[in-house]
Amino acid sequence: MSRSQKALAGFFAFAGAMHFVIPRSYEAIMPPSLPRHREAVVASGIAEMVGGVAVLAPATRRFSRWWLLALLLAVFPANVHMALNPEQVKGWDPKRIPRWALWARLPLQPLAMLWVWRATRD
Repeated sequence: MSRSQKALAGFFAFAGAMHFVIPRSYEAIMPPSLPRHREAVVASGIAEMVGGVAVLAPATRRFSRWWLLALLLAVFPANVHMALNPEQVKGWDPKRIPRWALWARLPLQPLAMLWVWRATRD
């Protein structure tokens, strides 16, 4: 197993676990039009951990590729919503997190997708 695969697995396992440590932060960035914020945060946290663990075994690595790519695509609207409407995000402090940083996050999503793609191909 490569270092990139280990790092990818750790990244998604950690990111998924954070959904349970600070769930309100994740709920706050969800677009108001999406229903059941709490349930969506729990589901996406579990999905991230499942995808991360699936990277570890060669037998499930291909599954993890498509799982994580779909997941990254599914959560992208929350990141766009946060960049477009930071004033709707409960707890957003422009002194702590400048608006430009919210926009700077958006290109990271395709880079994460590229990382998933490269790390999960054998």
